Amino acid sequence: MKTLSIDIETYSSVSLQKAGVYRYVEAPDFEILLFGYSADGAPVQVIDLACGEKIPSEILDALTDDAVTKWAFNANFERICLSQYMKALGLSLDPFHDNHPLSEECARYLNPEGWRCTMIWSATMGLPLSLEGVGAVLGLEKQKLTEGKDLIKYFCQPCAPTKTNGQRTRNRPFHAPEKWAAFKRYNVRDVETEMSIQQRLKKFPVPDAVWDEYHIDQEINDRGVAIDLPLVRQAIDMDARSRSELTESMRQLTELENPNSVQQMKQWLADNGMETDSLGKKVVAELIKTAPPELQRVLMLRQQLAKSSVRKYQTMVTAVCADGRARGMFQFYGANRTGRWAGRLIQLQNLPQNHLPDLAEARALVRSGDYDSVEMLYEDVPDTLSQLIRTSFIPRNGQKFIVSDFSAIEARVIAWMAGEQWRQEVFAKGGDIYCASASQMFKVPVEKHGINGHLRQKGKIAELALGYGGSVGALKAMGALEMGLSEDELPQLVDAWRQSNPKIVSFWWDVDRAAMEAVKFHHATKTHGILFSYRSGMLFITLPSGRNLAYVKPKVGTNKFGGECITYEGVGGTKKWERLESYGARFVENIVQATSRDILCYAMKTLRCCSIVMHIHDELVIEADPRMSLEAICEQMGRTPPWAKGLLLRADGYETEFYKKD
Repeated sequence: MKTLSIDIETYSSVSLQKAGVYRYVEAPDFEILLFGYSADGAPVQVIDLACGEKIPSEILDALTDDAVTKWAFNANFERICLSQYMKALGLSLDPFHDNHPLSEECARYLNPEGWRCTMIWSATMGLPLSLEGVGAVLGLEKQKLTEGKDLIKYFCQPCAPTKTNGQRTRNRPFHAPEKWAAFKRYNVRDVETEMSIQQRLKKFPVPDAVWDEYHIDQEINDRGVAIDLPLVRQAIDMDARSRSELTESMRQLTELENPNSVQQMKQWLADNGMETDSLGKKVVAELIKTAPPELQRVLMLRQQLAKSSVRKYQTMVTAVCADGRARGMFQFYGANRTGRWAGRLIQLQNLPQNHLPDLAEARALVRSGDYDSVEMLYEDVPDTLSQLIRTSFIPRNGQKFIVSDFSAIEARVIAWMAGEQWRQEVFAKGGDIYCASASQMFKVPVEKHGINGHLRQKGKIAELALGYGGSVGALKAMGALEMGLSEDELPQLVDAWRQSNPKIVSFWWDVDRAAMEAVKFHHATKTHGILFSYRSGMLFITLPSGRNLAYVKPKVGTNKFGGECITYEGVGGTKKWERLESYGARFVENIVQATSRDILCYAMKTLRCCSIVMHIHDELVIEADPRMSLEAICEQMGRTPPWAKGLLLRADGYETEFYKKD
């Protein structure tokens, strides 16, 4: 046997969506109901485990044999569920293939080395992350059966006890034999659909280097990170008390039945002389500046209540495994336009920042449940709890966190690719790019906390907003007006930045021309070391790392200004499959962000022998022995990949006993 294509159907009283697969399989009632498989492309077999059938021994052996390639769509689910199933049978699981002592704690799961994921393969081709979606886009003959959702709801989740169903809380095969037969057909079809995807995409195999990155991702997801549950539970209790007190204060001030109601609050404000169409966070912050004292107090209370911090704490409690660690928080290739990760469950990609000067003291007070002291010392309890979310992540006993991240990674990558020499020189000298940018734009020396220091903020906002073709709208979206810049200044800022960075502007147009030529004339073209090619109805952009970005069914269209642009099919802002528009600067954004992601992956590979427990944007969090050197980690992380000669990288870091933003 060389390959095994698998799809399973399972039952658990734990919500898969809310808790994730690692917690899902820990439920005492977890079981695999159906095991559908095809060995080496043979017709699909279904093992009806719910009705007493057994998985053949040669198939069980294949699951722990890394020489047999196991395929599944979202293979992480099958791998973790089958790990639990095999443990229940008393079968041993292979340790991680790297055999590093720090990885042995993860040997509770089947080794990811022998697994491949059809969903990841689809994502590398710019296709959706759902089996149904991929089948539809590829126009497969055998597509996922649409009745599956109802069957999954019926057999795979608890049901509400009713008089009609005899007060049962679960549906079993004998309760609906016809539905069960349909469920088995559905299981067969899923395996067939997955195999059809492999067949359709075989011209575009995923490089071994990307599968290696996927295996590292699976190791990190399997390892998980410890959660400080006493802190989390106290934070949830404090939030409940705080919300209750804030709501009561608002009720007394407004005499409203439900002061949390947007409609009632807008009406109350209008009755008191303040009209507003929205009560969004930004709008409320603006209203507070001009509101009379009595309205200001109400708006400030509303602002405090709007903090959604407690949801993250609640998700931690829901998702944490029996050993106190949260797992499965990273979706490999979650952003299929660039191949960057997406967050799952606790959503580490959008954690609130912490600015409390006495973070450890505030944390200790919350952890001990001292609500009165927290309220007295910090006044805004929801904001304090929000700032402490990061600190819920802790290393295991006797270890420390080493947090290391790249300094201005995207600014470095775009300067290197475009050949913007003055920027390269700033990085070579260890300078501050925001000061240097302001200095270049305004032709005066700018130093942080020094001469013309006030211009640094303008340099920063220009850097963040304008590198990918952004204009006045991008500056506004970045909060330029809130930072005190005037409307009149913004066009001048755009012009100054572009004049200071002529090679980056030229890079946008060169990429635009290269992509347009590839799509129009269906041939390959190259600029700035990046290859653009059209094959089999796809536009491929080959990055310096050798990895491809894929754009489905590209063609030349017309943009809103009447000019030519490239359109392609993908998942847009509506989360639906639709035709999207792109142009040079946007392709540059994809290229730079994708290359930054490849540099992070290179760092992960060089630091694979360390216990990476989290990664957020351009940052790695390592659970380390107290003797491990921070300097060594930063030096290792800051090494330039062999395919990026001339790129100047730097990684900075710190050590901590709980996660935080330094």
